[in-house]
Amino acid sequence: MAGASSFLLAFHFLLIFSQYSTLAAIANYNVQNFGAKPDGKTDSTKAFLSAWSSACASTQPANIYVPPGRYFLSAATFAGQSCKNPAIIIRIDGTLVAPSDYNVNGNSGNWIDFQRVTGVSVIGGNLDGQGIQFWACKNSGKKCPQGATTLAFYNSNNIMINGLSSINSQKFHILVDGCQNANLVGIKVSAPGNSPTTDGIHIEKSMGVTIMNSNIGTGDDCVSIGPGTSNVWIENVACGPGHGISIGSLGWVLQEPGVQNVTVTSSSFTGTQNGVRVKTWARPSNGFVRHIIFQHLVMVNVQNPIIIDQNYCPFDQTCPNQASGVKISDITYQDIHGSSATEIAVKLVCSKQNPCNGITMEDVNLTYKNGPAQSSCINAYGKSFGLVQPNSCLRRR
Repeated sequence: MAGASSFLLAFHFLLIFSQYSTLAAIANYNVQNFGAKPDGKTDSTKAFLSAWSSACASTQPANIYVPPGRYFLSAATFAGQSCKNPAIIIRIDGTLVAPSDYNVNGNSGNWIDFQRVTGVSVIGGNLDGQGIQFWACKNSGKKCPQGATTLAFYNSNNIMINGLSSINSQKFHILVDGCQNANLVGIKVSAPGNSPTTDGIHIEKSMGVTIMNSNIGTGDDCVSIGPGTSNVWIENVACGPGHGISIGSLGWVLQEPGVQNVTVTSSSFTGTQNGVRVKTWARPSNGFVRHIIFQHLVMVNVQNPIIIDQNYCPFDQTCPNQASGVKISDITYQDIHGSSATEIAVKLVCSKQNPCNGITMEDVNLTYKNGPAQSSCINAYGKSFGLVQPNSCLRRR
């Protein structure tokens, strides 16, 4: 789908502007006209918020323009509750820079966040979260702030993020929470492999999310999918370094919405901790994972190319010796090939209380040191088709 990103972008704009008779009616707001300085030092937060307020007050489509240069921003919230405008494009030709002192934004939760907006598009640009000193604090074991996500969208609809680059976020680079119809295309995320909790894109409580044609290298999951998420399409993502593409972690609380209808296709994983992963805590929960497709994937020296872990317990936390209540069913692994960095290339550790059901392996070919790899299954039921190497360990009912 070489032209898929262009098609998505064009279609998104068509929807936005379909209610208007002419594109000439677009209102333009240059952040420099509101006092923003491209020197990387002057605090331009108020200028950006003023440009946003003006665009929101307009009843015609609006374009907020960020010219080339470096713009220093402290924590900023772009609220849409009183916004009259359902069609705002934020075109960034420059770089937005967070404070270098991690304590400034460290307890804000987010650096840049949008709340209850509709029809907002963020096109191009670079976001520099300046998280290096924050990671050093976290890795030292000292008491540190909670850290800030670089870019977050909450309870928003019809969102487009296209051609955006994010580097060195304190925590998550991009968060999509409680949203419907979000398209993320041509995203580039960069952070070192040892940067803690710097997930590239995290999705939760959202429906209809597409991630395409993106390069993500980070210290945590390239893409993570949290509770209450459905209808997700992930295509042509290059992941590495990082912890792979993960559903979870799920099941920390008893009452938790599930994850369903997720497709990960035509993507690659290079030197990552995991390839495609489902992870749940060993705790009582009424959550679920179902109708998942992992297909047309390439693994290059990946520690756990295919993994289900229902005893997830990172950092040696005090984890209860219980069985995961999350019910996992109808997961397909199709056309997955490449190399594992460990002998066990397929590891399916499912709940003793709620075994995995309906697992399908089809045309899977994974090797270890140019030789055969191994598979390991616990409480995993399903079937295999075609060439499956390592040999399937799935049990039949």
